[in-house]
Amino acid sequence: MTDVLSTPDRPAMPERACVPTFAVITGEQVQRALSGREKQLVELVEAAYRLHDAGDTVNPPSYFLRFSDRPTARIIALPASIGGQAPVDGLKWISSFPQNVSAGLPRASAVLILNDHDTGYPFACLESSIISATRTAASAALAADRLSRGRPRPTRVGFFGTGLIARYIHTFLNGTGWAFEAVGVHDVSADSATGFRGYLRQAGTTAPITVHDSAEDLVRASDLVVFATIAGRPHVSDPAWFSHNPLVLHVSLRDLAPEVLLGSANFVDDVEHCLKADTSPHLVEQLTGNRDFLNGTLSDVMAGRTAPPADRPVVFSPFGLGVLDLAVGKYVYDEVSRTGNLRLIDDFFHELRRYG
Repeated sequence: MTDVLSTPDRPAMPERACVPTFAVITGEQVQRALSGREKQLVELVEAAYRLHDAGDTVNPPSYFLRFSDRPTARIIALPASIGGQAPVDGLKWISSFPQNVSAGLPRASAVLILNDHDTGYPFACLESSIISATRTAASAALAADRLSRGRPRPTRVGFFGTGLIARYIHTFLNGTGWAFEAVGVHDVSADSATGFRGYLRQAGTTAPITVHDSAEDLVRASDLVVFATIAGRPHVSDPAWFSHNPLVLHVSLRDLAPEVLLGSANFVDDVEHCLKADTSPHLVEQLTGNRDFLNGTLSDVMAGRTAPPADRPVVFSPFGLGVLDLAVGKYVYDEVSRTGNLRLIDDFFHELRRYG
C-alpha cells in the first residue's frame, strides 16, 4: 500500500551552474604549451580526424569576409564543434592581409574562442596564429607519413613558399622523425628564400640546402614538395614537372592548375570543404563537372579504405578544418590550466541573474 504521507517523486531540479569564467591566453603561453611536442600534436590531430570521420564533429562551411577596397585581404570565420572525451565548441577568426609582409608584420593574425559544451558560455580567448600554424603543420606531417606508406619514402624535400607555415611544417617534419638528404627552397622573394635558408641552418639542418631560382627546378629536384604560398590562383600548370611522381603537400590550395591535379592521385581533408572558394580541386570540379579525380580523404587512407598509388604524383590538398583548431586550442587551455597560469578576467560576465 502506498503511504499517503510519502512525498511523490519529482523531476530532479537542475544543478545551479557555476559562475562562468573567462581566460585570455597569450601567444607566448600558446607557444610554451606547444613547443617540442610535435609527435603528441600529430597524434592529437589524427584523433580529431578520426572523430570527424566518425561523425562526432560539427564543421560547417567557413565564412569569408572580403573587402572591395582591399581585394587581396580577407578574414575567415571557422565555427566548429568536436566531441570525444573532452567536447568543446568554438570559433577561429583568422585574417589574411598579404600587404602586412612589406610592413614587417606577419600576413596572418587570429584568435580562437572556446565555448563550454554544456552552457555555451565562451570560457577562453587564445591567440591563434600559432595554433593555426600548428594544426596545419601537424596535418601536413600526418599526411606526409600516411601518404608515403606503400611508396618510396621521400628523401628530398622542397619548400615552395617560405613563410610561417613553411617553417612550422619543417619543424613538424623534423620533430616526427623525417630526415632528408637534400632540402630545396624557392620563393618569389629572394630575401624570403635567403631568410628561410638561414632558419634551416639555425634549426640544425645539416643536409645540403639549395635555393632554386626556378620553380620548375625546385619541383623536379624534390620527391616531397610543400606548397605554402599566398597564391590566389594557379601558377604551376605543367604536369611534366611532376613526372617523377612526388608526394605534394598542397597546403596553400591554389597553386596547382587543373592539368596537374588531373594527372595525379588526389586526397583532401574533407571533400565538401575543399571543393569551394576556387581552390585548385574546386577548379577541377568546375572544369570536369564531376569529382572523379578525387581518390579519397586522408581519413580514408588512415582507415584503409583507399591507398595512394606508387606510379603517380600524390597531392594532398587540405582546406583546414575548424575542429583541428579546437582540438589544439583545448589542449593549450588544459596545459595552461594545469600549470596554474590561466589569466582569468574577473567579472567578465556581468548580467548573470535572469531577472536582475
